[in-house]
Amino acid sequence: MNRKSNVSLGPGASSLILIFVVLSMAVLGMLSLMTSQNDLRLSERNVQVTEAVYTLNAQAERRRAEIDEILIRCAAQTGNEEAYLTMAGEAMPEDVILEDHVISWYESDGGRTLDCALEISPLGEKERTAWIRYDLTAETEDAWNW
Repeated sequence: MNRKSNVSLGPGASSLILIFVVLSMAVLGMLSLMTSQNDLRLSERNVQVTEAVYTLNAQAERRRAEIDEILIRCAAQTGNEEAYLTMAGEAMPEDVILEDHVISWYESDGGRTLDCALEISPLGEKERTAWIRYDLTAETEDAWNW
């Protein structure tokens, strides 16, 4: 027995395939749009976080410059290491702590905190201070909430 089968799709099959292709393209287009929007939101959030971190860094560097000026002034007034540190400790701003050749303070923007610490070099050294701690931490969930 020889049977030949002819499958005929008819005129409606091409319309169904066309509808399926158009729906598939629409779904892929929607997915691309959603991905693009999410990428844009992520990029904008990345810009916000980066600007906030750089602002904290700038504040810390300004504070370091202020501390450096205090150390220069105190070094010019005294040549003794102990008197120099005592005078520097008294001249520091209220939120700056001087303990055993280490100056520490915090910079904060409400959501993030930069914990800073400088080591004071001995008198006569070219570099008066060196970073020993420069740690960024998030204080609240809102600081990193996307």
